[in-house]
Amino acid sequence: MPLHPDLPFDDETPAAARALSVSDLTARLKQLVERGFGTLAVEGELSNCRQWSSGHLYFTLKDDYAQLRAVMFRTAAQRLKFRPADGMHVVARGRLGVYEAKGEYQIVCDVLEPHGLGALQLAFDQLKRRLQAEGLFDAARKRPLPPLPRRIGVVTSLDGAAVRDILRVLTQRHPTARVVVRPARVQGDGAALDLVRALRAIARVPELDVVIIGRGGGSAEDLWAFNDETLARAIVACPVPVISAVGHEVDFTIADFVADLRAATPSNAAELVVERADHVCARIRHAEHRLEALVGRAVARRQQAAERLDLKLHRWPALVVMRDRDRQELGMRLEHAIGDRLSRLAHRFEGARRRLERRDVRRVAAELRTRLVQADVRLRALAARHRMTADARVRELAGRLHSLSPLAVLGRGYAVCWDETRTSIIRSARRVQRGQAVRVTLADGELGCRIEDTWPTTESE
Repeated sequence: MPLHPDLPFDDETPAAARALSVSDLTARLKQLVERGFGTLAVEGELSNCRQWSSGHLYFTLKDDYAQLRAVMFRTAAQRLKFRPADGMHVVARGRLGVYEAKGEYQIVCDVLEPHGLGALQLAFDQLKRRLQAEGLFDAARKRPLPPLPRRIGVVTSLDGAAVRDILRVLTQRHPTARVVVRPARVQGDGAALDLVRALRAIARVPELDVVIIGRGGGSAEDLWAFNDETLARAIVACPVPVISAVGHEVDFTIADFVADLRAATPSNAAELVVERADHVCARIRHAEHRLEALVGRAVARRQQAAERLDLKLHRWPALVVMRDRDRQELGMRLEHAIGDRLSRLAHRFEGARRRLERRDVRRVAAELRTRLVQADVRLRALAARHRMTADARVRELAGRLHSLSPLAVLGRGYAVCWDETRTSIIRSARRVQRGQAVRVTLADGELGCRIEDTWPTTESE
């Protein structure tokens, strides 16, 4: 690409004239880049994707060989139908520019689309997975519809055919039901928020039994308001069961998954809410017949019970006589039982008195004193015999000990020869030398001696 004609970079320009400040050079490059490239589309993989509190979205587009910084300002970012994330393959449409503060070129995106998959479908799949992971689609959370609601709420557009279909079916099947319609936009910008406000408003209606929210068929873009996360959570938070009736039978939205019941069409939703009047009348007649049968059986049982009571009433005088005879018989049996019991107690008392007399305290004390004296005599004799035996044993052991004592041996004229330190006994003449000092222990005292001569015993001797 040729240089811009305003740039003074020809060879004839002096070097001093070609010197530019960084700001000037960056400004000229910015003009060159922004004029040289118009609106363009760039395909790449998202990286370092971050959305700041200001609402601006910053990310990097990259492929195997290069990368490009990108920014999407808040106004454009608010129009995104999906959540950008690192690793997504996207197509960014916008204009190329230069961020002068850092001297970096970047693409300012106006539109960001998933590559190979529509943005609406990607946003739908992302929201569906997230809400399903939270358990908002679980069947255990869904509430049953009331059997015959008296007040029915409808959230839809007043301009569509859906509200007319719903009112027609409700009028045919349940003409006495009261229908409360809260109009709301069902497509276009702001429709989801309008549906949320309408649902929350109609939920505050007193004695409301059930709510129908929906619209007629249309394209995916037309039905997109019913894929809003805020609307899905408002349906879950509604205090009464909610029926979703969006589009035709083949159309599915997030509202269908979180609602307590999904209807194929708005008219089908009205059919699910109430049964036909003749069906209700048939159920009432059936319940009436069952009630009559139950009442008849209950009356028959009460009549039989009354007849039994009447028969007992006629037999009452005879029963009174029989009960009086039984009373007299029981009184006589009670008197005999009391007399027998008193006789047995008197006999036991007399036996206890005789045993107590035999156990006179003075006689028992005398017997105990006699036994105590006899025990003391036996104890003293036994102690004396044990003492004599012990004395004899001690004398015997003392004699044996004395006979084994080294002092007794010394008393017979023997002596014990020690070394000078008196630490070891000298048993052989070969262990001493002439002039060595020794100590000799006698039966009475010790001697300090010095060796003058030794005569060891020969082996032959």
